[in-house]
Amino acid sequence: MKILITGGAGFIGSHLAEALLACDEEVFIIDDLSTGSIDNIIHLKENPLFHYTIDTIKNQSLMAELVDRCDLLFHLAAAVGVKLIVESPVNTIETNIYGTEVVLQLANKKKKKVVITSTSEVYGKSDAIPFQEDADMVLGPTTKGRWSYACSKAIDEFLALAYYKEKKLPVVIVRLFNTVGPRQTGRYGMVVPTFVQQALLNHPITIYGDGRQSRSFSHVSDVVRGLTGLSRHPDAVGQVFNIGNNKEISIEALAQLIKKKTGSSSEIVYIPYDQAYEEGFEDMQRRVPDITKIGRLIGFEPEVGINEIIDSVIDYYYKQ
Repeated sequence: MKILITGGAGFIGSHLAEALLACDEEVFIIDDLSTGSIDNIIHLKENPLFHYTIDTIKNQSLMAELVDRCDLLFHLAAAVGVKLIVESPVNTIETNIYGTEVVLQLANKKKKKVVITSTSEVYGKSDAIPFQEDADMVLGPTTKGRWSYACSKAIDEFLALAYYKEKKLPVVIVRLFNTVGPRQTGRYGMVVPTFVQQALLNHPITIYGDGRQSRSFSHVSDVVRGLTGLSRHPDAVGQVFNIGNNKEISIEALAQLIKKKTGSSSEIVYIPYDQAYEEGFEDMQRRVPDITKIGRLIGFEPEVGINEIIDSVIDYYYKQ
């Protein structure tokens, strides 16, 4: 197959490209390098089945050509990271909504299957743990910029499902939960690489909030396996799936574990949300996926636990 990955030079996109090439698929990526990096794909450039374009998905004529050449699309291009979302809300909304609109419009002309990557953020402040795909969204007010990302990704989902129902475009929607692994940076607030880098440098490990909030972390290899499995299953079309690990850990415990694994002398410090992000910033206390649905369809179970996840990130930064 010929497969297009938008955001293919990003952390997840580059691992997805790597996995598809290992299956002898022909891979095309497009990335504007706003959050991705050429370093993530440099090892793939010699592969004759790999093609990359440095440009924005808003370039409709270019995107039309790429979509036309491919059989399947993975749409990963998006504004990511809490810090980026808070600092650049206009870019977040425009990139996420308009970019997805371009992808769906062009894919619909030739009825190319599209896998849309959404986010656990769409569950918002819900306390119905673990989150099920058909659960209600509970979002904060529009005056809190933090929720613009969740809303923009929810609109992406509504739009994709509308294309499926009204225009019969084959779409699959996946909600990702805190994906971690080699090549991820802490540049926009990703917590594991941030903590690992701080610990390795013996700098203070900075926890935002009180540290009692918990998250579930998935290794990128598990996420890629879920994405590719769903893309190949005909019964996934028109459906929404969580992809993640259903084991949770508090951010405070995560910091302590990383400090121990790195043998760091770092002090653990706590920074109020208002100081870290913006006044009145709101966060979720827990975020855990129900992965029954994806497990039932493709037999998905996470294979990499939190200890191995942290080890893989530590190993990656040791080699830098």
